[in-house]
Amino acid sequence: MTNIRTLRTALEEWTDWDAAGYHLATAVGLIDPEKHPFATKAKHVFWSKHPVGDTLRDMLERLVALGVVQRRDEPDHQYRWNHEYRGTWE
Repeated sequence: MTNIRTLRTALEEWTDWDAAGYHLATAVGLIDPEKHPFATKAKHVFWSKHPVGDTLRDMLERLVALGVVQRRDEPDHQYRWNHEYRGTWE
């Protein structure tokens, strides 16, 4: 069984958008990080016009709109988990 990190733990620190998208893809089970490492098998999904990469970026932006994740544009387009966020289930 694959040991997948949660999005919360993967985005502890500011993370470039492509890596954040990859972490989201692994967290939802779309990409298996053991079979499809970011640098060698999956980077093209985020560095080209790709429907899955575009959707993952949109999902990150929805999480920003909800306050779950934070975004900054400098020094690069990056995301991190918003540790102040509390869901209604908590």
